[in-house]
Amino acid sequence: MFGRKFDQVSAEDELKPSAAEAEASQIKLASDDDFEEEFGGSDPSDEPITAQIRQLVRERLMRRIEPSVAVRMRRDRLRARIGAVVAEIANEERLQLNGREQEQLADEMLDDMVGVGPIEPLLADDSVTDILVNGPNQVYVERLGKLELTSITFRDNAHVLHVAQRIAASVGRRIDESSPMLDARLADGSRVNAIANPLAIDGVSMSIRKFPKRRAQFGDMVRSGSLSPNVARTLEIAASARLNILVSGGTGAGKTTLLNAMSRLISPKERIVTIEDAAELQMQQPHVVRLETRPASAEGTGLIGQGDLLKNALRMRPDRIILGECRGAEAFDMLQAMNTGHDGSMSTLHANTPRDALVRLENMLLMGAYNMPLIAIRRQIAGAVHLIVQIARMRDGMRRIQSVTEIVGMEGDVIVTQDLFTFEFEGEGPDGKLIGGFKSSGVRPRFIDKARMYGLDDSLIEAMK
Repeated sequence: MFGRKFDQVSAEDELKPSAAEAEASQIKLASDDDFEEEFGGSDPSDEPITAQIRQLVRERLMRRIEPSVAVRMRRDRLRARIGAVVAEIANEERLQLNGREQEQLADEMLDDMVGVGPIEPLLADDSVTDILVNGPNQVYVERLGKLELTSITFRDNAHVLHVAQRIAASVGRRIDESSPMLDARLADGSRVNAIANPLAIDGVSMSIRKFPKRRAQFGDMVRSGSLSPNVARTLEIAASARLNILVSGGTGAGKTTLLNAMSRLISPKERIVTIEDAAELQMQQPHVVRLETRPASAEGTGLIGQGDLLKNALRMRPDRIILGECRGAEAFDMLQAMNTGHDGSMSTLHANTPRDALVRLENMLLMGAYNMPLIAIRRQIAGAVHLIVQIARMRDGMRRIQSVTEIVGMEGDVIVTQDLFTFEFEGEGPDGKLIGGFKSSGVRPRFIDKARMYGLDDSLIEAMK
């Protein structure tokens, strides 16, 4: 089925010694007796698989399995075929490889051919939330909010670039010297950013943000201490009552995870349009339209940004518009949507406090409407946005909501806000975990009238106690 390249090397190839076969003379080979002991059940060698053995197996494997055919095969069938070929190569070359090492090599070859290379096991590790590749020789991961250096390495910089290019090609994008920056996603929704030469001086750098396979829920966040039951109930009411909400925080603070959790409360009868640079939102409603921006081509044409998609989304009869991240002039179109009947819209932005979030939103609005008076911009913000939820990754690695702030209107030319909940730090435990609690301000939320329209006013009052 796979032709000659799958089954045997041609006689001409066998007669001409290849570079890999020349290297084989430098690899420790087993005698016939050693070979029988190795595969006859004796104790395997404790020596690790060397780079020379990996290179030899890789080159011989590529001569027997055509990559263009391999990518069209089912993963389980390809894995079985690679395992058989690795065993053949080990037998032919008298390599000191036991069964476990052959399986390890087969998995590595499979990941190289159709996966993301040596970091594939990290994607399968549920305890890892971030994978950071700094060139071929340094790979960090984040576990429980803390960074750890791993022993994983790539062959060379070209190997890292090849993995990045495969990821880019899977979503119709590119990364090379002419276009050295990439924002993309993996099949499981993980977000990928890569930057290559000549911008990355020490080699290709990749940052992969994984998202949990289990859909985000407020119950899980309450159990982990990210928020209290009363805060969770207030946010549930805010989402159900169609409030316009901004989630504010720093990089890696958990903004998208919180947005996913709040989106669970949206009615399945509503039509939702999501707009993102790299699709990562996990909507669980049946009527969702997902839109993704497109970068410019190598010629500088074809760019479609979030602002363009927002304008188009307004013609798509959405009940809610969810913008993955607001970072530029598209903020003007987002507020226009919030002010023109698309209640319940949500977005995230980068800011350290709710007040900073308002200032940053003003600056972004000025980018899209530079000739608009500042007082008009502030009135538009006060009329469109109802809640700002501030979230942060604290020094113990835990992601916690810092405050839930309501925008109550204008006094003169100042936007007036009030905190509904704040996290109060109390100390540090013996295990390094921060100790604190979520305190309600006890004030009557301004959106209680809107909650009453959905029969949630009593629940809101109870949650604020």
